[in-house]
Amino acid sequence: MDPVVNGDDRIASSAQVRTDIGREAGGIVDAVLEGGPTTLPAELRSHRVPLVEHKIKVRHHGGYEHFERDIAGVADGTPLVFRWSGRTRIAE
Repeated sequence: MDPVVNGDDRIASSAQVRTDIGREAGGIVDAVLEGGPTTLPAELRSHRVPLVEHKIKVRHHGGYEHFERDIAGVADGTPLVFRWSGRTRIAE
C-alpha cells in the first residue's frame, strides 16, 4: 500500500500528530485562577495548561484579566495556582 495520496503522506502525518499530542498531553496540568474581580465566573477559574505556562489571560467584561503563575512548586495532584496580576482593556 502506498501511503502517499496526491503528494500527501497521510500515514506519516497522522503518526506525527499522535506523537505530538502524546508528548504535549504529558505536560498538561490543572490550573486555578485566584484573585481578580469577584464577577469572574467560577467556570473561568479552572484551566488545563501546559506545565511550562507562566501566564494566563482571560477575556472578561470588555477586557482581559491577567494571571501569573505562583512561584510555589507543584505538589503531585495539586493544581497550579495563577494569581491575578492586573487587567487590560480591549482597544476599540
